[in-house]
Amino acid sequence: MGSIKDKVAIIGMGCTKFGERWDAGPEDLMVEAFTEAIEDAGIEPKDIEAAWCGTQFTEVNQGVSGLPMAEALKLPFIAVTHVENMCASGSESLRGACYAVASGACDIAMALGVEKLKDIGYGGLPDMALGASGKKDTLFSPNLTAPGAFAMLATRYFARYGLSPEVGKEMLAKVSSKSHHNGAMCEKAHLRREVTVEQIMNAPIIAWPLGLFDCCGVSDGSAVAIVVRADMAKKFRSDPVYVKALQIAGSSGEEVMYTDYDGTHVETTTRAAARAYEEAGIKNPREEISMAEVHDCFSITEAVTMEDLQFSPRGKVKEDIDAGRFNLDGEQPIQTDGGLKCFGHPIGASGLRMMYEEYKQLQGKCGPRQVKNPKYGMTHNLGGFPSRCVISTFIVGL
Repeated sequence: MGSIKDKVAIIGMGCTKFGERWDAGPEDLMVEAFTEAIEDAGIEPKDIEAAWCGTQFTEVNQGVSGLPMAEALKLPFIAVTHVENMCASGSESLRGACYAVASGACDIAMALGVEKLKDIGYGGLPDMALGASGKKDTLFSPNLTAPGAFAMLATRYFARYGLSPEVGKEMLAKVSSKSHHNGAMCEKAHLRREVTVEQIMNAPIIAWPLGLFDCCGVSDGSAVAIVVRADMAKKFRSDPVYVKALQIAGSSGEEVMYTDYDGTHVETTTRAAARAYEEAGIKNPREEISMAEVHDCFSITEAVTMEDLQFSPRGKVKEDIDAGRFNLDGEQPIQTDGGLKCFGHPIGASGLRMMYEEYKQLQGKCGPRQVKNPKYGMTHNLGGFPSRCVISTFIVGL
């Protein structure tokens, strides 16, 4: 298998504050993240040769092209592409930019993710069969909700591994409490309040066993990455971050067609992660991956992802959660900026927000949230439902 390892470097990133950004339209959010990114990279807009925009629902995409991005950022008549891959849309834009640079098609490329969800009313329990656009989406059943689908993942996990309802809910509460602790220290995060395990366990139920604090909200926001050929990176900055692996996988459909899927993991994540480790030359993810930002749309998603990414043995994540392995001061910090749960989830921007955190962590610029001497950072997106989804697994390092 070919590899993108060390062929591409990130030299600049930008990220808006996530939240209910009633003060800004999608164009304003793009400009905010873009301005930070080009200043960070030390370049001018005219230096960018191609750009990708990942967005899912925002009116900025209109389902047609990347032109709204080009117009908002006044890009100089370059190739612009709109990409959409559910919650992995931001990661998809980064993959396009990285592959363009790695192929030699251009030297400097940009990836952008943006979403303005608060203005369109997306949130709560939307009709997954119709989606925000109002178009029929055959991927989802009209009776299925995201909390319901991931709640079934949780109950099946509890049953298979012998966790009582009380013990299982406490395990999930520790996941969310940890993210709230980290997010409270991140000034760009949407939700910045510590929440105790007891508060989480006693919160109103959304879809049992998932309560209010087990579910991420939706946000407005944008994030941007500037990538260049690896051999050029040190011309722009002394601390570029190098891409080690980029893998995106889509479910084949076999999980819902056959009875051997156990319903306690996300098979697409296991496949994408295995390919990413092979591409990056990672032999022992539990020991070699310093930190990760994963797709914690629900607390159970983060928990099973720890096993799917081989950070915890199958059925043993509770032991690692109880031991504090994934805490900020643990052996393998997860969601150092609060994750989707607290930083927020503007769908098209989340993958790049995750990379923004890994980029800053590797450069040692995260203040009280800083991980000690990180070597490799990983991001993970899940778009869809556990048994039918798109997964991205990216690895970066110095």
